[in-house]
Amino acid sequence: MDRAEKREVVTALHDAIAKTGVVVVAHYAGLTVGDMTKFRREMRSAGGRVKVAKNRLVKLALEGTDAKGIADLLKGPTCVAFSDDPVAAPKVAVKFAKANEKFVILGGAMGAQVLDAKGVSSLASLPSLDELRGKLIGLLQAPASKIARTLNEPGAQLARVFAAFGKKEAA
Repeated sequence: MDRAEKREVVTALHDAIAKTGVVVVAHYAGLTVGDMTKFRREMRSAGGRVKVAKNRLVKLALEGTDAKGIADLLKGPTCVAFSDDPVAAPKVAVKFAKANEKFVILGGAMGAQVLDAKGVSSLASLPSLDELRGKLIGLLQAPASKIARTLNEPGAQLARVFAAFGKKEAA
């Protein structure tokens, strides 16, 4: 890789990390190509990306971003996973780490906050942004449906009373 290619990799990685909500750093030594491909596919389907680059290039890319505090984690064969959703990348990484003992999460960053492995696991246990949106919509719709039920209930009670009288007179 010549200097121009390295500069291009650093710029692309810098832009990607600067625009994401969360970054996860993990060791992947001992994983097969198939395992890494599976991890990349799972991350892509969750809206994230995985990048494997030389640690020196990643450290250069981290300069000037909020995630610069994770530079100390970049030792040995590491990969960087990131996503816009602050929960997507940690969720996929933790799930993959449970299934593959050779994949070890070292830590990460959410904005300027540096996270250790436990912090990444804590993020993974939170509901995703889509799940939170669904819950919020449900909460917003619940009062309206309760009001509609309350308004319709007196009429329904009258209808049941009249139906009971109708059955009583028919008998």
